Amino acid sequence: MNIVSPDRWAINVQNVTKRFSLSTASRSLKTTIVDLLTGRRAKAFTALEDVSFQVQKGETVGLIGHNGAGKSTLLSIIAHTITPTKGSVTVHGSISSLLELGAGFHPDLTGRENVLLYGAIMGIPRETMKKRFDEIVEFSGLQDFIDQPVRFYSSGMYVRLGFSVAVQVDPDILLVDEVLAVGDTEFQQKCLDKMDQFRRENKSMLLISHDINTIRRVSNRIAYLSHGRLLSLGDPSEMAERYANETIRQNEKGVVSPNGIPPRLAAKRRIWGTQEAFIREVVWLNADGTERHDPIGIVSGGYARLRIHYTAKQRIENPVFGFSIADFDGDRCIFGSNTQIENRSIPFIKDDGFIDLSIDVSNVHPGDYTVSFALHSADHLHNYHRLESFLWLRVEGAASFDGCTRLPVSWTC
Repeated sequence: MNIVSPDRWAINVQNVTKRFSLSTASRSLKTTIVDLLTGRRAKAFTALEDVSFQVQKGETVGLIGHNGAGKSTLLSIIAHTITPTKGSVTVHGSISSLLELGAGFHPDLTGRENVLLYGAIMGIPRETMKKRFDEIVEFSGLQDFIDQPVRFYSSGMYVRLGFSVAVQVDPDILLVDEVLAVGDTEFQQKCLDKMDQFRRENKSMLLISHDINTIRRVSNRIAYLSHGRLLSLGDPSEMAERYANETIRQNEKGVVSPNGIPPRLAAKRRIWGTQEAFIREVVWLNADGTERHDPIGIVSGGYARLRIHYTAKQRIENPVFGFSIADFDGDRCIFGSNTQIENRSIPFIKDDGFIDLSIDVSNVHPGDYTVSFALHSADHLHNYHRLESFLWLRVEGAASFDGCTRLPVSWTC
């Protein structure tokens, strides 16, 4: 590993190991005594193993890896919210972090009070936070809700306020976990623009994201973690390609991502939205209506049938459910529709429920496709949940035409 001169680095991670005990908090007194008498110890889980790297001043480093790779644990150690079992982390400069949704917010306090509380936790004088307050609220777009208790905020509003505070306190180092995936497209672009500004101001950032395209664009280098170990740290395109290739090999061994997308499509998958209501699960259906939790939907002509399970945290009036089918790389949409287009009115949704979808794919060219889903307001202003390139559909049959879909054709001589 190349050691950067101390006057040039912002974060120095040296030989960090973190182990967690897998014992549960519900152990009885009897169990505890038996364990002491027998010498039995709780199992330990190693989240990080001997991780070392440095982030230079003004550099943006992305963290990628499958779920459970240790990314969030590493960020928490750097933020000093948890301590390593072994090793050390040293930082030069002030840190602002957004590690999980609503972290650091008190649910009974208003947005205004939480902004001032965050500043106090960061050691920023109250008068300074008051001067920055208007900029924070303007960036978040929550002017109408800033004096409401945050327990009434949606997940998207949490993200807006949390990120706005994190960047407006003017840190030297910014740590951001996957939470940006919750925000809507407009706010995500504001965040990306702010990150670009940070880079121009020579600030350092360490980011976690499963959106490979975005993290590749904003990062100077990418660190690839797997099973708690740092596999490599280097050029963003090279690391993204290595990540994609290794997940392809896992897929060839029969490993498929939990949502049914082949790992080589992971770079295209994107899940976002405000989540006042969200799509909890999408499953394939058999012809008799029974659910089939297969990783891939294989249809030999006829209909592809799916069940969309949803949860509405509050009553949502006139929601719209939609879908689209794209080519295997998720780049070209071949067809899309929604309940509004099909004149299927849904007065409201609340709590848990599901809606069934049948798609006639008999005119679709045989091949592999991705299916995306959406849940949004009737005026299209509120994207509650969008799951892009979420499921894998395979259409089987004999191809006898060119292109993606078969159209009615007649010839006259």
